[in-house]
Amino acid sequence: MAVADTKLRPKDFLDIDALLSDEERDIRDTVRAFVTDQVLPHVGDWFEEARIPIELAHELGKLGLLGMHLHGYGCAGASATAYGLTCMELEAGDSGVRSLVSVQGSLAMYAIHRWGSEEQKQHWIPRMAAGEAIGCFGLTEPDAGSDPGSMRTRARRDGSDWVLHGQKMWITNGSVADLAVVWARTDDGVRGFLVPRGTAGFSTQDIHRKLSLRASVSSELLLDDVRLPGDAVLPEATSLRGALSCLNEARYGIVWGAVGAARACFEAALDYSLERRQFGRPIASFQLQQQKLAEMALEVGRASLLALHLGRMKDDGRLRPEQVSMGKLANVNAALDVARTARQVLGGNGITLEYPVIRHMNNLESVVTYEGTADIHALVVGGALTGIDAFR
Repeated sequence: MAVADTKLRPKDFLDIDALLSDEERDIRDTVRAFVTDQVLPHVGDWFEEARIPIELAHELGKLGLLGMHLHGYGCAGASATAYGLTCMELEAGDSGVRSLVSVQGSLAMYAIHRWGSEEQKQHWIPRMAAGEAIGCFGLTEPDAGSDPGSMRTRARRDGSDWVLHGQKMWITNGSVADLAVVWARTDDGVRGFLVPRGTAGFSTQDIHRKLSLRASVSSELLLDDVRLPGDAVLPEATSLRGALSCLNEARYGIVWGAVGAARACFEAALDYSLERRQFGRPIASFQLQQQKLAEMALEVGRASLLALHLGRMKDDGRLRPEQVSMGKLANVNAALDVARTARQVLGGNGITLEYPVIRHMNNLESVVTYEGTADIHALVVGGALTGIDAFR
């Protein structure tokens, strides 16, 4: 059989575009256009100034990207693959932008959608989908990161009320959130609570001097005997399983997001290598640079295929948390390798914010740690392979 005479596209070497439906390509292209117009011209400044404009959430809401994979309550009910493609394009802009959407939709909104009461869903989800209310997700603590079961934040009954006391750390969107979904230990297990901004005893303080995820708000949540009404608890979540289910949703988005960061670094290196001339010729003509480009293209293609495969599995209802762990472990590590290699191709220019590479490289040093460190995900996969749990 004759091979079709198709044109090779260096930036889609494996023709992964052909594996997407027309609708999926339309969604991807819409988000890519938004990132190109609204994020890329400004994100270098946001990163340098350690800020992200909160009005960006309203624009993301107008596009229907906040909680887009949820059904009802003003959410689009998009496929898992479409949501993944959105995360990929957002993180090709910056990890901080993808984190804003991921925390809003896959952590805060998903927690309410999956574990909340009908009243909680009706009150919060439509506003959050529109970007009119921002959410955050309070699980990690100063002494409870990889082991959330050792959390110290507690909630106790006082009549019909709940009283929360404790501290949460590294909370994306914390100080700008209108609502915090806070997880606390109770006499009946780990429960989730909805804590609105302005509740007495609830305060936040931002974490400064970050050299990674600078275009993102990271905060500490302080809960000093915060009194909440009885209906502030998520009624369907009665154990740590509730919080972990939300994390699995967010990790799935990271599997795709890492591809976007890697792709942005590879494309920057490819373009630069063709333009930059040394010794009278483009540096792309030298064997060492071509080897770097080939290896980056390989990693981006491999990560893209893995993300797409997991997306199809999730849409079919077959995706397990252990497989999401493998996806995050593989794709974030691959993206880090691509970013570091791209930085070498760009030479000294690679450390400036005129190019996206050092920004992505620094961001990925956070992404490899949050939503489960690479070490923990390796142990999750190892435990699934052997049937032996290594850290419990």
